[in-house]
Amino acid sequence: MIGAFGLCASYSRSLLILGLLAGVGLPGLAAAMAPWLPEMVAILLVVTAFRIGHRAAFGALSDLRWSLPAVLILQLALPLVLVAVLNGAGLAGTPLALALVLACAAPTISGGASLAIILRQDPARMMQFLILGTAIFPLTIVPVLMAIPVAVDIGFLAGIALRALVIILGAAALGFALRHWTLRTPDARQIKAMDGASILFFAIIVVGLMTALGPMLRSDPVTALLWALAAFALSFGLQAMTLFLLRRSALAPVSGPLALAAGNRNIALFLVSLPQEVMAPVMIFVACWQLPMYLTPILLPRLYRLAG
Repeated sequence: MIGAFGLCASYSRSLLILGLLAGVGLPGLAAAMAPWLPEMVAILLVVTAFRIGHRAAFGALSDLRWSLPAVLILQLALPLVLVAVLNGAGLAGTPLALALVLACAAPTISGGASLAIILRQDPARMMQFLILGTAIFPLTIVPVLMAIPVAVDIGFLAGIALRALVIILGAAALGFALRHWTLRTPDARQIKAMDGASILFFAIIVVGLMTALGPMLRSDPVTALLWALAAFALSFGLQAMTLFLLRRSALAPVSGPLALAAGNRNIALFLVSLPQEVMAPVMIFVACWQLPMYLTPILLPRLYRLAG
């Protein structure tokens, strides 16, 4: 088992590509996996927490003097600025504007630590951003929804965010406990195997997330391509901008994880918190949004070498 997971770590980028191809090319499998996404995400969080260990995670969580302002900038200031820019460009009320703003308002993805592992960044920091971002999401999303505006029950939205936070904390606690009880001081081979397990589950999850993209590629490839270009521009643009702004600042040591957090957001969180009629026009963007996130380790390794 250790050898098999170690092999997954060695071929991490290939696994992500296979996951994307399966999601697009096997729509029946993607549709069958979609209902199980919450459970699969919880398993990924357990595996990731097991890989990180509670010491590294708590060490990262202790430094809130810069991480909390960073998360507030990413989830509150950035989407509000984007709303102003899109309004000035005459795009207010369009599906594109809604998709871009929601993507910027969401917390970082649950698999962010897996991306960090592949790109040799700090996965504990990604876990920190995930927990912090999800915890304050009910507070940061209210001004953003008022600025769009979108009619939604704020109490219901807060309940969804609270449920997500409970799942994240519960899965993380289970992973930390298992690591503490079974593998307190892993050797290099065991760490590589844990990396491989995290990456394998991350690659499996994308199949279920690609449910909407395969049919769109077959029925209207031009529209799908335009939405994909918008997703790549936003995700890669945010990552590059964040990294270049921070790499020579006092936050240089965490510029890589912050860049990953900036450009890889959990827009799927809105699928269970906003009305279906609001999300229907941007469902294709939700599917296309997975492409830059899963291709980040393949297309942007040079960028992240700048972060050290």
